[in-house]
Amino acid sequence: MTPSIDPQILGEAADWLVQLQSGMATAEDHRAVQHWRARSAQHAMAWERAEALLGDLRAVPGAVASDTFQRLSRNARIGRRQALHRLGVFLLAGPAVWLACRELPWQQWSADQRTAIGEQKRLTLPDGTQLLINTGSALNIAFTAQERRIKLLEGEVLISTAQDPSPSYRPFIVQTRHGTARALGTRFSVRVDAEQSRVAVSEGGVQMQPLNGDRSLVLKAGEQSAFGTTAIQAIEPLDTAALTWEQGMIVAKSMRLDDLIAELGRYRPGVMRCHDEVAKLVVSGAFPLRDTDASLRLLQDTLPINVSSLTRYWVAIEPR
Repeated sequence: MTPSIDPQILGEAADWLVQLQSGMATAEDHRAVQHWRARSAQHAMAWERAEALLGDLRAVPGAVASDTFQRLSRNARIGRRQALHRLGVFLLAGPAVWLACRELPWQQWSADQRTAIGEQKRLTLPDGTQLLINTGSALNIAFTAQERRIKLLEGEVLISTAQDPSPSYRPFIVQTRHGTARALGTRFSVRVDAEQSRVAVSEGGVQMQPLNGDRSLVLKAGEQSAFGTTAIQAIEPLDTAALTWEQGMIVAKSMRLDDLIAELGRYRPGVMRCHDEVAKLVVSGAFPLRDTDASLRLLQDTLPINVSSLTRYWVAIEPR
């Protein structure tokens, strides 16, 4: 079993890692981190994890690795606190989560726009289009004379397209690893999951095109669907609960408890585990996303479960 490490020590390791890679570290900083790592066995293990993360960065193209730390340590829009939060979550994660995080595509680290776990960000594009970027998301923006393209690398975004001021027509396209969603004057959301991309349309229409599929499909207002790299799922009526995250809520309608916990977990750093004995409990109600502790308390008050935690970053939902 991998020994646990105090989250505060892991946070300090993240702080030292950013400082040493910022380009502004002094000889005294290097001596100080050597002294810090020698303070205890946990300090030494935390620094080993930090160096492993650094090794992964050095394994990718130099420009990407360099840009990653430049963004983390200097970018005013990201900020040092958020930078440390990102690294700290990776360092804190247990072995399985740690290995999964190390496999993330490194272009997501250096995306044009990125939100931390639990963060949402509003953005206005040069053409007037409005974006609401959801938790744990990363995207690149590529506007040219021929098209307006959003490359959604991970997560979810809600888009309200504006009339393009360009004198020549430029389609608005959201590209994911599974294909594209082309806006037809619309308000819609796109979410990237492991196996598919989901599209929900509240106004206008969206044309979905799988990456390797011959068939496209147009969704109209009040409809939703999903597509993988080769096929599109059947159209369904829009589930308005799919967009309540815009108001900071998740509305559960006869939802399995483990599915609700997984959804809440998108807005909370760390790991939440749901015991098999309570996983199939059916839940209905509205739960705040900006205060997941309140959501967990509500579940504990209304269901035969106990919510326990070793730290804020490790929560277990178990039978009462």
